[in-house]
Amino acid sequence: MTAFAPDIPVITTNRLILRAPREADWDAMAAFGRSDRSKWVGGPMSVYQSWGALLSMLGHWVLRGYGMWMLEHRETGQTAGRVGMIFNAGWDEPELGWHIYEGFEGQGLAFEAAQAARDFAAREQGLDGVISYVNPANTRSVRLAERLGAVHERDGTLMEVHEVRIYRHPTLAQQERAA
Repeated sequence: MTAFAPDIPVITTNRLILRAPREADWDAMAAFGRSDRSKWVGGPMSVYQSWGALLSMLGHWVLRGYGMWMLEHRETGQTAGRVGMIFNAGWDEPELGWHIYEGFEGQGLAFEAAQAARDFAAREQGLDGVISYVNPANTRSVRLAERLGAVHERDGTLMEVHEVRIYRHPTLAQQERAA
């Protein structure tokens, strides 16, 4: 049986490889889904919900032509999280989202990955000046959005129940003018 694989580009940064999800990522993804860390993205999750999240990553690439990458730590080969563009049904517009797995937080990896994903999305996928939905209690994600140059644009509700702050990321032109 031949597996179908969407054409997911690979991005390499100083410390990470942003790549397509693989079945080998399952253990790290399931551990994240079971953890309290996943509360910002609908968790903790059952094993079936985590499996669905892994499959939906691939499906998003197929349906939208963009999606989330798995983060592979270049030095260790370990799965460090995921980052990328998400545009689920019912959302206002595409979002830049990130999840960093246990053991990889506090190292600037989310910033490195999100910056690379945002740049690629703007240059190659026509997604420039995107938003990020951030739970206001998730202070680490609030700080990351601001460090990325995103500004609080408005408050909103995600999936009809989650109160969020919507941060607008700078366009490529805005970033170039600021540099």
